[in-house]
Order: sequence, then structure tokens, then C-alpha cells
Amino acid sequence: MKISYNWLKELVEIDLPPRELAERLTMVGLPVDSVEQVGDDYILEFDLTSNRPDCLSHFGIAREAALLCNSRAELPLLKLQESEQLTRDVTSVEILDADLCPRYVARVVLGAKVGPSPAWLADRLQSCGIRSINNIADITNYVLLEQGQPLHAFDFNKLRGRRIVVRTARPGEMLRTLDGVERQLSREMLVIADGERPVALAGIMGGEETEISAETTDILLESAYFSPASIRRTSRALGLSTEASYRFERGADYEATLRAANRCVCLICELAGGTLLKQAIDVYPQPIVREPVGLRYRRVRALTGLEVDKPEVERILLSLGFTIEPLLHEEEWMVLPPTFRTDISREEDLIEEVARHVGYDKIETTLPGWGGSGSYLVNEDRRRKLRQTLADYGFNEAISFSFVDGSRDELFRPGGADAIELRNPIIENARHMRTNLLAGLLEAVARNFNFGTRNVKLFETGKCFFKNDSEQRPDERERLALVVTGLAREDDWKAQTETVDFYYLKGVIEALLDKLHLKDFYLERSASSYLHPGQSAALIFDGRTVGAFGRLHPRVAAIYKFKQPVFVAELELDRLLDLPAARIVYKPLPKFPTVSRDISILISNRLAYEEIKRAIEGLGIAEIRSVKLFDVYTGKNLPEGSISLSINLRYRSDDRTLTEEEVNERHERVVQLLKERFGAELR
Repeated sequence: MKISYNWLKELVEIDLPPRELAERLTMVGLPVDSVEQVGDDYILEFDLTSNRPDCLSHFGIAREAALLCNSRAELPLLKLQESEQLTRDVTSVEILDADLCPRYVARVVLGAKVGPSPAWLADRLQSCGIRSINNIADITNYVLLEQGQPLHAFDFNKLRGRRIVVRTARPGEMLRTLDGVERQLSREMLVIADGERPVALAGIMGGEETEISAETTDILLESAYFSPASIRRTSRALGLSTEASYRFERGADYEATLRAANRCVCLICELAGGTLLKQAIDVYPQPIVREPVGLRYRRVRALTGLEVDKPEVERILLSLGFTIEPLLHEEEWMVLPPTFRTDISREEDLIEEVARHVGYDKIETTLPGWGGSGSYLVNEDRRRKLRQTLADYGFNEAISFSFVDGSRDELFRPGGADAIELRNPIIENARHMRTNLLAGLLEAVARNFNFGTRNVKLFETGKCFFKNDSEQRPDERERLALVVTGLAREDDWKAQTETVDFYYLKGVIEALLDKLHLKDFYLERSASSYLHPGQSAALIFDGRTVGAFGRLHPRVAAIYKFKQPVFVAELELDRLLDLPAARIVYKPLPKFPTVSRDISILISNRLAYEEIKRAIEGLGIAEIRSVKLFDVYTGKNLPEGSISLSINLRYRSDDRTLTEEEVNERHERVVQLLKERFGAELR
């Protein structure tokens, strides 16, 4: 919202320079993003919250500035020169749905001349970001910027039956709006119609057939109040947002309709000539009544901690347009909010008005009192251990949006899962709720690459959302995801050629599982389509897959335009946290020596080492204390499709020293297993 400083000074006496005024307004909750000098004027650009539609005009900002400058905001005096002919003698207004349109004001000007606007008017609109069209359209926009009330001018002679009917659209009706688009209307959309057809989308945009043109002489001016929900629904359905709809859907001032219409026709008669017919048509079948709000003086101190005198509370509220009636015991007031303050409905809202003008900066920072004791959420201690372990490995924690681009999310979506589409997304290209964390983390990696950071280690824990049979709420499942790329140890100058790989990521995963004291797991080849088939694995507990990790598939990496290998992991954190931790049992140091034996075997490269390890452990040989892979060879002089593995086995007994014959016998059983089950050849 752009506000002209010079225009503002015409509505209120201001003794503050532009930049100081911007700072003061920001401090009372009306943030000014920028102050730009344009000629001899200054343009203040506001970033207003949606609950302050009353400030979407110069007069709205003037009311706030008046309190800061201890002055009073006033609109220009109106000098209506009406003819003897009554407006109701030439036209009529009928509202068929008073819930959607509680009030409609119409005024008629005959014999006006449409043409270019005077320079001062065109320049003023231009400074606020609105282009000049013609004097009639420019005047309606001028009053919109001045008072915040949207208006629309019809070519009166093009209205069939010369009357206005406010109704919902009928099945099959179409309307070509001022932007030249033919629009299909639905029955819940409110329209402004003449005696035969729709001529405007109520509160959004007028129709092309009744627009003001160079041939227009007679004008019917509309100034109305429409239901915010109705305007918002129609605007979203048609994908059409305008200056008018932006204000109506946030809540206009229903008492400003007649005032704004009179201001507009005064300017039309002044700048375009013509005769103003007597008395506006003001259809207001069910006047809106606002209920007063109680305010207790002691609650101001209790909620804010501010020491504010009662006269100061009254001064602030009265200056902002509130009506105050003290109660008998003088410690409470009944406060009637002004009609333009649609955001005031409870005592806390009134206290906020007082607090922001006394000064948010004067509120002391304190902690609320608490007489109990705190406790962690379930499994929170284990989550902290995971975060600390990842931090020790050099990972940084990321937080990404729960709303995602469905096409990217689908790349990593679990098989058979459907994403939940949002009915009213707050971000246009994020219309789905995430089913995984990888899409968000990889976007973060891409941004790091764009800024020249090639070594990235990120992790995230968070909820993912899945459809279920109930339409009330989706299933929420907690996930842990990791991405890593570049150098394994960026800060170690001796390891500047050591890059992360599948085994590095596997080591991180195993460290996390060890921190959770989870032992009974194994790895299998992963079937995930987003992972490289030769450098990936699935994590299995009790025969159930609880995660997958590995190198990002080249096809997926190409979508993100990654030019270096990226490794990812995603684990079902909620399931891992529910698994029982292995019991930690003290064991004395071994009294008897350990015998170490190595085996080098040649096997098919389609076999996974995990299968071999599990088979050896499955022999049930109590003296085997560890099985570890310590070398993999895939170079020359190997048969095609083969790989060489070197495995270390350690043997030890708890009650005696093993003889060489006992070790040989057990070792031979391992060798025979490898030969018979896996077709291994000793090297």
C-alpha cells in the first residue's frame, strides 16, 4: 500500500518529517517498508497485516498519524449541488440477497463529459501505483485511495431497464469483465445485474458492456458493502484479484458507502461537469449493529505490564475513533468500536490498541510464573542424542516447509502414497503437504550450490502427512532425513581429497543406530527409484523396512542439476524411536586370547556383503566374536561379474584358550559355508 506524504498532510496536520513519521507508524504496528522521494513528495510503502483493512487508504493512515501528532484527521468538506430531479425517478436498486450485500448506494450524474484527467489527479494516482484511464475512472480510484471505499461507475444508458439488481448468478450466465476475459459464473457468485443480465462481478470488477467510454454522458455510481466471505470465495474461484476485492474481502466500512459516493460525485461534477440528481438511493434493509466491548482497567496492566493512567487509556481510544462509556465504579468502560475497525471484537483487542500507542518497546521482557516442573516429551532424550551425534559429524539442522511442490515431492514419495492437496495454498507453487523430507533438503542443497558452497551436510526431523480413510485429519509420521555431498572432513587440510561416499553415509547411519542402542538390524539392496541401484541400501528391523539411504539416482540428480554426487537418507524416525533399546550389560575384560583369521574370497558382484555376514553369524558358532569386511577389490585380473572381498574373523572362548585345531575346525566350517551357499572361491 503506497501513501503520499503530501496527500496525507491535506487530511491531517503533521509536524513530523516523512522518515520520522514512517518510523513512528512502524512502532505502532503499521510497518513502513520504504520511504521514496518522488519530486517534492515522499511515498511511504506500507506492509499491512490482513486485519487492518481500515489503513488501506490515506484517511485510514491519517487517523493513526493524528494520534501521533496530537491532531485530528478530517476529510475535505463536501459541497453537493443537486438538481430538483430525484434519483429514484430515473432508476431503482433491488437487493435480492441482503446477507451477501447488506447495503448498496447509487448516485446518478447526467450530462458529464468523459475525457483525460487533470495533471494533478493523474500524477497523484501514478505516485500511488495506479495508471490514469479517464477522468471518471480516475476519480473512483482517487476516492478509493483517499477513503478506502471501492466504487464503480456504470454507463447509465447501457443499463437495460435503467435499474440495478443485486443477486447471485443464474446457471449458465457469462460475463465479459473489463480485462476482456469471458467468465463462466456459478450460482454462489454475487453479481450486479441490470434488468436482464449481469453487468459486474460484485466487489471485484465491472463488465465490459457497461464500462465508461468517450461516448458516455450519463453515469450511475455504485458504492456498496459486500460480505467479505462472498468476495473472497468468488475471487479465489475465478483467480481474479483487484484493488476492490482486496479491500472488500478483508472488511470494508459499511458506514462509508454514502460518504464516499458523495465525495466521488462532487469530484465528477467538478472535473467532468454534469448534473447530480437529488438524493442518493441507499438500500440498507438490515442495518448492521455492533456490540460494545467491555474493558477493565486492571486488565491493561495484567496483560501488558504497562503502567498507563486511565485518562491516557481514554485519550488513545477516543483519538482512534472509539466511543467510551464509563461504568459506575469507574474501573471499567463499555467501548463501541468504530465501524471501520472490523478487527476489534474482544477486550484483548482494545488492550492491544492501548499498548501499541503507549509503546511496545516499553513492555518489559519477563517470563510467566510457573509453580510446577517440566518434563521432556516422549523420546525427546533420544531425539536430542540423534541431533548431537549428527552435529558431531558436522551436520547442520535444516527446517523446511511442510507445503511443497507436488512434482518434486513425488520423486521421493513412498510407493502407493498420495499427497494431500491444499484447497487454499498460501504459496502458489506449494500446493501439497509433504510426504517426505528429502525434497525440501535437496532444494536447500541446490541453493547452497548456487551460492558456491560445494560441501554440504544437512539433516532434518519433522512430520510428513499421508491420506487415510478419514477425511478429518491426515496421518502424521515423523521422519529423519540426511543429505551429504562434497568433502568428508572439510576442516581437515590432510583430507582435502577424501569425499563422502556410500560407506561414509552408512557409517553415519550405524552411528545413529548405535546411539539409540538398536542392534538387531541388517541391510538389503534398496528398491527406491530415487537411489542409485548400485550404491544404496534399505535398513531392515524385524523383517520390516524402516528407511533407505545411498547415492541419489543420476536421473533425479539431473532434475536438480547437480554436478557432483549427492548422498541421501530417510528413516522412519517414529518407528525407530518405538523400538526397544538393547539392554546394556556389563562384561568383564576377556581373560583368554583372541585368534584372528582372514579370508579372501571371489564371489559374484551381485551378492551383498550383508548376506554373507548374516550367514556366518547364522552358523551359531559361539566362539566367533566379530565378522568384519576390511577390503574390497574390483580391479583387473578378476573374472567378469566377480568381486574380491577380504573378511576378518575373530575367535575367542570365555573359559579357555582355544587350540589351533579348534580354531581351524570352526574356520573350516565358515569356509565351507561360503563355498556351498555363495559359490565363493578362495584367493
